This record gives sequence, C-alpha cells and structure tokens, in this order.
Amino acid sequence: MMRAIPGGPFTDAKAIPDFVIEKMNERYGLNDPLIVQYGKYLLNILRLDLGPSYRYEGMTVNEIIAQSFPVSCLVGVMALILSLLIGIPAGIISALRRGKIQDRLAMILATLGVTIPNFVIASSLVYVFAWHLGWVTVGFWDGFSTAVLPAVTLGLYPAAFISRLVRSGMLEVLGQDYIRTAYAKGLSERSVIYVHALKNAMIPVLTYLGPLTAGILTGSFVIEQVYGVPGLGTFFVTSITNRDYTMIMGITIFYSAILVAFNMITDICLSFVDPRIKLR
Repeated sequence: MMRAIPGGPFTDAKAIPDFVIEKMNERYGLNDPLIVQYGKYLLNILRLDLGPSYRYEGMTVNEIIAQSFPVSCLVGVMALILSLLIGIPAGIISALRRGKIQDRLAMILATLGVTIPNFVIASSLVYVFAWHLGWVTVGFWDGFSTAVLPAVTLGLYPAAFISRLVRSGMLEVLGQDYIRTAYAKGLSERSVIYVHALKNAMIPVLTYLGPLTAGILTGSFVIEQVYGVPGLGTFFVTSITNRDYTMIMGITIFYSAILVAFNMITDICLSFVDPRIKLR
C-alpha cells in the first residue's frame, strides 16, 4: 500500500539528480524485488531490528521510538488517570440519580465529550488557556508542565465514554436480585454500591480499557500536532508524508504489539473480576 503512493522516500521538493536517488535506493536495498525486501524485513524483525529511518539521517526506527514513546506515554498516562477520575464517579452519580438533574447534566456533558472532535477541543483550550489567559505555553515540549493541556484534551473523550459505560452497567447491576438481598441484609448504601455493584458494573469498562490504554499511550497525532508534542503520533504522520517506509512499518508494528499485550492483560484481569470468565 505504501509503494502505491507516488514517489519514494528520497523524493524531495528540491530537484535531486537521478543517479543520487539510484545510489540511495541501492544502499537501502530498495531496488530489490518487493518479495526480497519483505523477506529481509521479516528477518530483521526477528532480531527486533526495525531498520534505519530513510529521512532521519544516522537514526534507526528503534532509536526514534525509544525517544518519542516516553513523551506520548507521559501524556497518555495523565490522560488515562484523568479519564478514570472523571468517568467512573460521573457514571456512578448518574446511575444513582437516574432521571434527576445530576443524571441529565452528566449525560449532556458525556454526549458533548463524545461528539465534539478532539481538534476542536484542543484549539479551544489553546485559545482560552494559552492565548487569552496566558496560563500555559504551547508549541514546544518542556515535560510535565506542557503535558497538562494535551492530557486534558486526550482524556475528555474516554472520560465521557467511560461515564456512559459505568452508568449503563450500574443501572443493569442495581436491578439484580443480589443487590436487593444486600439491602435487605441491612448493608449501607456505600457498601452495596462500592463493594457489590461497582465490581460487576466495571466489566464493560475493563473491556474498553485494553484498546483504550494502547491507543492513548501511543499518542494522538492530531493532539500532538496541535500542541507541538514530539511524540510517537507526530513521527507517524511525518513518516507518511515523507514516505519513510521503515518508520511507518515500525510504528505500526510497535502499536500492534502494545494493543495485543493490553488486550491480553485485560482478558486476564476480567477473569479475576468475574469468576464466570475462565482462561482456557
């Protein structure tokens, strides 16, 4: 699919002599048949070697991922914590106050969080907090202080989605017989909600957390572009426009590995939360 895009990794806006491009293709083995290139790439993958970058001279894909992933990971961890701190309490309150003003307000905010594109939220936050109020600076990376706004932007959508999952799960669980039995035994509402009901209501949330964590830790190229975050998403977009074949494939494989790993961790966690789920 990448080779179907016109041009190549050494195509540039400046006119480069054909013999130079030919030499570069020969150096990186791009003149070999595709099946040969594919076979060599698979052999390198077995050695965990993702190859050299065609556009970043003197750097390998492994080195670029090692440098950019911690940046995306910092923003992602902050966004994940924020989404859980907002989404779970909002879903619980919405379920316990079903049909009341708290429920309606929470669902309105959750619907807005799900439907408004993240680049609109990012642009609005930049205008309000960076341009208008001047509380933060955007456009460069300086660690934790510059990760706050990207984390907020990245965490709003999953927070809204988690709140809806928790609400629907809580409403289903609260109607079960064992919940009525717990109330009949004289247990406090806090004990019934947080010990008995929440555990089963969290099963859909845990299922969602697997792909969510993988996606959120590897960054969002839209948010990283808006805030100037040098994360994995930024390099992924740049590699596509630059036709940096090894970078595109390397980041795709890296993301896929993280996705498979977190899905497996989620399945294992579900088997502990719900005894009905067994690992075969």
